[in-house]
Amino acid sequence: MNDLINEPDAERLIFGLRDTGYNVKTAAADIIDNSIAAHADQINVEIVLHADGRKLVYFGDNGDGMDAVTLHEAMRYGAPVRENPESLGKFGLGLKTASSSVCKKFTIVTKAAPDQSLAKLAWDLDHVAAKRCWEMLREPVTSGEEEMFDELCGETGTLVVWEKCDRILSKEYEAGGTKEQAAIKRLADTLSKHLSLVYHRFTEKLDERERNIDIFINQSPVVPWNPFYPKRSEQVLQEKKQTLVVEMPDGSEEKAAIRAWILPHRRDMTKDEEREYARISNRAQGFYVYREGRLIQDGGWMEVFGAPEPHTSLLRLEFDFGHELDDAFRIDVKKSRILFHPDLEDGLRTLLQPIYREAGNRYRRQSRAQANANDSVDHASANKNIASTSNAAKAVVTSVDPEQQSAQISNNMGPKIRIKSPIENNVGPDQLHVHAVETVTSGELWQPAFHSSSTDGHVPAVHLNKHHDFYQKIYRRAAANGFAVEGMDLLLWAFSAAEQNNTNEELAPIFEDIRTEISNNLRKLLRNLPDPEPEEFADDAGS
Repeated sequence: MNDLINEPDAERLIFGLRDTGYNVKTAAADIIDNSIAAHADQINVEIVLHADGRKLVYFGDNGDGMDAVTLHEAMRYGAPVRENPESLGKFGLGLKTASSSVCKKFTIVTKAAPDQSLAKLAWDLDHVAAKRCWEMLREPVTSGEEEMFDELCGETGTLVVWEKCDRILSKEYEAGGTKEQAAIKRLADTLSKHLSLVYHRFTEKLDERERNIDIFINQSPVVPWNPFYPKRSEQVLQEKKQTLVVEMPDGSEEKAAIRAWILPHRRDMTKDEEREYARISNRAQGFYVYREGRLIQDGGWMEVFGAPEPHTSLLRLEFDFGHELDDAFRIDVKKSRILFHPDLEDGLRTLLQPIYREAGNRYRRQSRAQANANDSVDHASANKNIASTSNAAKAVVTSVDPEQQSAQISNNMGPKIRIKSPIENNVGPDQLHVHAVETVTSGELWQPAFHSSSTDGHVPAVHLNKHHDFYQKIYRRAAANGFAVEGMDLLLWAFSAAEQNNTNEELAPIFEDIRTEISNNLRKLLRNLPDPEPEEFADDAGS
């Protein structure tokens, strides 16, 4: 007896492998991977709830099928390596670990030729525990299984049956009751949505990158969902930058591909169905990773950038690699996660930084254009206060030149001082002294100006830059608090009036530099504060 052979405890290991991180969606996808590897072009999934609460799931495909010998090998934990390295199956564990994560008994019924008899084997975890050894069940094919094979597979193919489904639902319900029926219906819908993404290249008839297959869940077709929405999105990565050379552990090189898509802003989508299709959210941004055309990861920045945030919710990256890069990316057994080498992370960060920044800028521009069109910030109180305060220290305007946007003033520096400044005529009383505008292009938060309610008698005023982060993130959030808005308005008007009352041609550039520095510092301080979402001020805007 060789005492160096130390076989694992059958019961502990087979039950322990139930907890390898699968859920019902990823487990079902692993079964479908095997069907695609077997060259099936039609895959049927049936989720059945019996009146007594028993739940069964059938996966039937019209693929190559197996004979008895091949079936025995396929049911081994750590099945032989597939002849085709491009196969979606990889470790020889997926069928078993995926199935046992959901159920305690799983059966395969299969045949490789129409004239063959059906071959059948099953793993029953309770049987393994009772026998205390790795013993499968070879049971006769039941009439029900034969009928399901004919219905879901056809002349050849493979039928996988999940029984004793103790983990298929996350809650306990009255066995077979209406709530349990509704839960099974939700499960089917959720699974369909998941598969519509994972296999969209296979199920989309016009996508020629992968061969076409049809997937049905409870006889309803899985409709492909392309997360990049190419019909409405823009691919923004130059073609010459779309190929990545990745160094393998042995020093050889393989290639991966990447494309970057910026989706339209939800406010640019006129139809509800467009918004529903795009599914724009923080969770949906980031990398969509494909191995041999099959999605294995959806969303997230994979340490290339920081946590998802609203400003980059329009950016999705399409990352493709083949089986040759499996070792480089350390793909996991569920085929649901890869890891980038730190050097690749750095390279991707450098490559994608301009696109990442542009996606954020587009989001802000669109959000702010909409916000500015529906601006609910009221500056009337500040204008009334300033108008009624006649003794505030300020420059006296002697003449203006609207064409040259300049004014002649008298101030603390002397009489007849000519300065460049925005000039506005025929301004209403609510904007005479404080006016939020979209015309400031210098990046400053505020600019001194001169306004008149007619064409003469101009008075000191301040222009607030609606595009500045301080206006977008602070003013708009303070819109419900009149005193807060009025206080900020009065402060910036006082700064402007003080500048106008103490400037001349020599000092004007210094004051401008001070405004620029303050505005830049404010922008930096507010960089990590997100723009307010519409729901934060919608009620106030309508009040």
